[in-house]
Amino acid sequence: MNFPILSSLILLPTIGALFILFTKSSSEKYQSSKYVALFISLANFLLSLYLWYVFDKNSVNFQFVENREWLSGFINYKVGIDGISILFVILTTFITPICIISVNATITTRLKDFLIAILIMETFMIGVFCSLDLVVFYLFFEAGLIPMFLIIGIWGGERRVYSAFKFFLYTLLGSVLMLVAIISIYWITGTTDVEKLYELGIKTEYQNLLWLAFFSSFAVKTPMWPVHTWLPDAHVEAPTVGSVLLAAILLKMAGYGFIRFSLGLFPIASENFTMLVYILSLIAIIYTSLVALMQEDMKKLIAYSSVAHMGFVTLGIFTMTQQGIEGSIFQMISHGLISAALFLSVGVVYERHHTRLINRYGGLVSIMPRYAIVFMVFTLGALGLPGTTGFIGEFLILMGAFEKNILVAMIASLGVILGAAYMLWLFKRVVFGEMNNQELKNMKDLKTFEIITLSALVIPILFFGFYPEPLMNSIEASVENTLNMYNFDLINNLASKN
Repeated sequence: MNFPILSSLILLPTIGALFILFTKSSSEKYQSSKYVALFISLANFLLSLYLWYVFDKNSVNFQFVENREWLSGFINYKVGIDGISILFVILTTFITPICIISVNATITTRLKDFLIAILIMETFMIGVFCSLDLVVFYLFFEAGLIPMFLIIGIWGGERRVYSAFKFFLYTLLGSVLMLVAIISIYWITGTTDVEKLYELGIKTEYQNLLWLAFFSSFAVKTPMWPVHTWLPDAHVEAPTVGSVLLAAILLKMAGYGFIRFSLGLFPIASENFTMLVYILSLIAIIYTSLVALMQEDMKKLIAYSSVAHMGFVTLGIFTMTQQGIEGSIFQMISHGLISAALFLSVGVVYERHHTRLINRYGGLVSIMPRYAIVFMVFTLGALGLPGTTGFIGEFLILMGAFEKNILVAMIASLGVILGAAYMLWLFKRVVFGEMNNQELKNMKDLKTFEIITLSALVIPILFFGFYPEPLMNSIEASVENTLNMYNFDLINNLASKN
C-alpha cells in the first residue's frame, strides 16, 4: 500500500485539533467544535477498521511500514504495525469517540480546549503503538503525559493540581532512565531502529541494566506495586473522560512496551528478572484487591481494581508462554473496554447526585433499570464471568502461569476470588438494597447519549467474550514470532556459555 495509512491515523486527530483551535465559535459550549471532534475521531476509527481488514493476520513481519529520514539521518521516523500493536490502535480509535460523546456530562467550561486535548492525546497514543524507532517511541510515550496532565489539572476535582503533578512527576521520573537506556543502546549498536535491533541483538553484559532502565518506566506507567500510588489519586480527581482515557489506553502503553521491548530486546535479562516480576505482580493482585474491598469511593475502588488487573497482565507477559502473552494482550483489550465502561457508569450517577461515595447510594434498580442492566454487564465482565472478555484473558494468563509455576498460578487465582468480592460488593451496595437516601428518587435513567456510549461498550464485551477468535487470530502469529525470537536468543546465549 503506497498510501501512508499509519501516518494518517497518527496525524488526523492533530489536524482536527488545529481546525478546532482556529475555528471561532460564538457559543460558550462550542457545540460545533464537538461535532468536528466527533467526526474526526469516527473517521479515524473507520480508518483503523479498514487497516484491520487489509492487515495480513498470518504474517509475522511488520506491515504498512513507513521509514523517513529525520534529524539528518541520526534518527528515522519509522512506524509500522504487527498483530500485537494493531489491536491497541483500534482500541484507541474506538475509545476516543466514546469520550467525545460523553464530554457534555462532566465538562461545562472550556469544552473547546478539552476537545483539543483529547485529539492531541489520541495522536500520541496511536504513535506509541505504531513506533518502530526507540526515540520516536519515547517521544510519543512521554508526550502523552502533557494532555493528560492538563486534563487532570484544569478540569479535575478539588485536589486536581496535586494529583496532576503527582501523576506527571511519577511517570516522567520513571522514564528518565529509559531515555538514558535508549541513548546507551544507540552508543552500543549504532541504531535505534527496532527491527535492526531485533536482528543485531544486544550483548548479554548490557541487558540487565538496560532492562531495569526500561522497567523503571513501564512499571510506573502500568502501574506496578509499589509505584502505583499515583493512579488512585489521578482517577479520583480526573474528570470522567480523563479517567476513561487513563485506564483504557494510557496504562496499556506500558504493557505493550513490556512485550515489544523488554521481551524483544532483552530476552536474557527478562529471564533473569522473571521472579521479580512474578512477586511484584502477585503483590499487586492480592494487596490492591484487598485495598479495593475497603474503599468508600467508587472511583477509587475501580482504580485499585485496575492495578490488580494489570498485575495479571504483567504476570502473563513474563510467563513467556503463548497462552500467557496472548492472554495478557486480550486482558489489556478487555480491561480497556470494561474499565472505560465502569468509569462512565460512575460518571452517570455522579453527574446526577454529585457524589461518588458508595454509602450514599442504594436501590437504584427501582428508578434506573436500564442503568442497572448495563452496570451489571460491566461488573460481571470485571470479575471475569464466562461469556465476557474478562474471562478469556484471565483464563489464558492462569493457563500460562500454571505451565511455568504452579505456586504463582495458585496465588494469582486468589485474585479472581477477591475481584468477584469487591465488584459484587460494589454492585450490591449501589444498585440493590433499600433506597435510604430520599434524594435519589429524583434521579433519571440513562439519557440517549449515555445509552449510545454504554451500549457501544456492552457489545464488544459480550461479543468477544463469546467469540474471541477475531482478536486471537490477529495476535497469534506475532506472539509466536516474539516467543521464537526470545527462545532463539536464550538458546544462543546458553550455547555460547558452554
